[in-house]
Amino acid sequence: MIFTQAIERNAQVNGKRTATIFGDRRRTWSDVAERIARLANALQQKGINPGDRVAILALNSDRYLEYYYAVVWAGAVMVPLNVRWSIKENQYALEDSGAVALFVDDTFLEMGVELTALSNKISYSIYMGEQQTPEGMLSYEALVNEYHAIEPYLRSDDEMIGIFYTGGTTGFPKGVMLSGNNVWSSAMGVMADFGIYSRQSPNVLVAAPMFHGAAGALCWSSVIGSVTLDIVPAFDVKKVIETIEKDKVTDTLLVPTMISMLMTDPAFDTSKLSSLKQIIYGASPMPEGTLLEAMEKMPNVEFMQAYGQTELSPVCSILSPKHHVLEGENAGKIRSAGRANFTVTVAIKDANGKTLAANEIGEICAKGPNVMMGYWNNPEQTASAIKDGWLYTGDAGYIDEDGFIFLVDRVKDMIISGGENIFSAEVESAVSLHPAVQEVAVVGIPSAEWGESVHAIIRLKEGQSCDDSKVIEFCREHIAGYKLPRSIEFREQPFPMTGANKIQKNALREPYWENADRKIN
Repeated sequence: MIFTQAIERNAQVNGKRTATIFGDRRRTWSDVAERIARLANALQQKGINPGDRVAILALNSDRYLEYYYAVVWAGAVMVPLNVRWSIKENQYALEDSGAVALFVDDTFLEMGVELTALSNKISYSIYMGEQQTPEGMLSYEALVNEYHAIEPYLRSDDEMIGIFYTGGTTGFPKGVMLSGNNVWSSAMGVMADFGIYSRQSPNVLVAAPMFHGAAGALCWSSVIGSVTLDIVPAFDVKKVIETIEKDKVTDTLLVPTMISMLMTDPAFDTSKLSSLKQIIYGASPMPEGTLLEAMEKMPNVEFMQAYGQTELSPVCSILSPKHHVLEGENAGKIRSAGRANFTVTVAIKDANGKTLAANEIGEICAKGPNVMMGYWNNPEQTASAIKDGWLYTGDAGYIDEDGFIFLVDRVKDMIISGGENIFSAEVESAVSLHPAVQEVAVVGIPSAEWGESVHAIIRLKEGQSCDDSKVIEFCREHIAGYKLPRSIEFREQPFPMTGANKIQKNALREPYWENADRKIN
């Protein structure tokens, strides 16, 4: 009940306030609550039982937000599918979760039809697009219009409400099980830190993919705060700028690659961003050069970092705007991931589970009510990830004397060269400071002499030129000699990305390790 309660409250307290904007379509909280309750009834009438899994494969929309809540309202479990995955990958998620119904939009209609045909568990698909409903599918709007509103299904807050498949850069997808209490506690912690909810007329732009926990968390906390959600189908620089200007957007969440794309696009115009008060970033490491450039180009916008992962529902820590400074008493923390969220306890542990002292590097671990229930149908992986209530994040880092968390790398992305541990994120940050560099990824590649060597793959800004020696000499001013790239590759084509816009380092590494005796992925 805790997840859907916010919808009921909003209808009662802020019923006439705008809840969602999608293109030219606007709906109030009363409208949204009514539609959710009707859709939930339709799902029940069409055979969805408590605990059944209901999947979705779609771009962002106001209907996607209604899907979140209608599925839980009906007593079922949401399963958002990754819009960048292949048919085979999403077929795996459907079969693994045992989903019995699938929501699909115009963009993924063809894939949805094929997935439904391939599945022996999907009973029907629901078309949530804007055209005529295809034969053999149920119409989203018809279901909303044909059934009356019902009360939310009565369930324990510790019951599962969602399975979110990790679209990580390494390893096979795992279904992260989240309860209502998991999501609620993370959202409440976010609300305590974010400045959104104290604004006079907050309008939050949702441009990150809604299948991902980062965008989900933004939506869920905004619903609790009765904030208007301005939703665009996908990140597009021109569309984002137009929406911010037209609707007077105050806040948004962008991943670092989106911020980089925003600043380098010809459509970038700060005069059209005058309403924007805050950019929240997260989901992947922010190169220092990108952040400093963004702060310089958008001086009237505050920046806030949210660090976490799906397994933490998803927020672990927050770096507030007041620490995004280079001078003064709050300086020196800009490279950190902030301090633990209000509902989280964080510790650094070694390989034996011992808690380390300040400034000692180990694995970042977290505990609290936001820690996932576990991995769906995967007790071994669950036992490996959660030990004595602590979630082992797979991220390497340390905590300073002031409680600020500093990430140094993914544990699996650490490069061991000549016996020295080199963190790719640190090298990437140094390279990113070079004025000609737009984007960089650092990986370990085979070395007969050192075991592994540091290899940097660089995309230059348009019209810029550079060579290996200049980049290496530049980095020498920022990092130790043994951390410097030993080889550099310049490329024009975009990096391979996950659906959450994280660079797929395993794909970048793979060609170098194909014929090696030992592979790092």
